[in-house]
Amino acid sequence: MELEQAFASLTNEKAGALIVLGGSPMGAQAGRIAELAAQAKLPALYPDRYYVTKGGLLSYGPTYPDMYLRAAAFVDKILKGSKPADLPIEQPTRFELVINLKEAKALHLQIPRSVRQRADELIE
Repeated sequence: MELEQAFASLTNEKAGALIVLGGSPMGAQAGRIAELAAQAKLPALYPDRYYVTKGGLLSYGPTYPDMYLRAAAFVDKILKGSKPADLPIEQPTRFELVINLKEAKALHLQIPRSVRQRADELIE
């Protein structure tokens, strides 16, 4: 119910777009958030591809399989005796842009060719 209220507020305030931040507990609600954004005809940018596979417009964020591989390398080092406190902190180095062309069309948005060409994946 809170999501519905939030989207009603966005509609009442005539929001022009929505940005869903990463690290939020909203991942479990990804499908519902994408659905509500579509119903509100609200273009939305999401933190990862999962939202786009659930009907969201586009995402730009870290490539999680790469991060999982890096995490496995850290686990390997720790199991071989390295102290976790001695290991360097790493930031993601690879990011992906995923665009849902079907949703763009439903929102009557033209995605420029230059942006489509830079996308890692286009969902139709």
